[in-house]
Amino acid sequence: MTLDGRNALVTGGASGIGRAICLRLAREGAGVAVLDQNGNGAEETARVISASGRRAVALECDVASGAAVGDAVARARSVLQRVHILVNCAGIGGRLPFTEMSVEAWDRMIAIHLGGTFHSTRAVIDDMLAAGWGRIVNVSSIAALRGGQGLVHYASAKAGMLGFTKALALEVASRGITVNAIACGLIDTPMVRQSPRAEAFLAETARDVPVGRVGRPEDIAAACAYLVSEEAGFVTGQVLSPNGGAYL
Repeated sequence: MTLDGRNALVTGGASGIGRAICLRLAREGAGVAVLDQNGNGAEETARVISASGRRAVALECDVASGAAVGDAVARARSVLQRVHILVNCAGIGGRLPFTEMSVEAWDRMIAIHLGGTFHSTRAVIDDMLAAGWGRIVNVSSIAALRGGQGLVHYASAKAGMLGFTKALALEVASRGITVNAIACGLIDTPMVRQSPRAEAFLAETARDVPVGRVGRPEDIAAACAYLVSEEAGFVTGQVLSPNGGAYL
């Protein structure tokens, strides 16, 4: 599934799922723009890609700001020229009971996940339209499909990404652009491990997953590599959920 001659922009590429996607797309031949609010982490991911012989650029940016995303994409073009592939993976987590959820917590969750998806897509869509070829993958969550305790803000934002995916897929399908989503099950990432109970939580969850383990970032990167490939040209508006059988 070679991506030679293609360039990808991956938001949230400094760590976890986003980093794994950056490395996988580079391995398949793509040049990669690594965008993240964590500039040092983005630089490290870009260094690994560059060391493998692929072009890479690190971009420090908060995806909640449309102006900042626009500036970052302009910098990406100065190195990679046209962007053919976009992976919207930037995200934040955290559980809060609804009765304790502030307006600020709600707004930030929506701004990062749904607003960031809008800003990044709007910034690169013209490149894809001009090329007559494009791939957009929105990294959502199993929480968008089934909800979760303390996740009203998170599940709402991630569900919004699914609606965005389906609507945009219909608009751009005739222009050679596919738009799909990945609704991840629980993945062992640095964000998950920030919790003081992370080890116990991951072990407890693994017992309830039919395949017997939680996911790894590389599991999502593999799914993404297929969705952005030439072979997936007949797949659009779909939600792929790698979750080990935890939700069917």
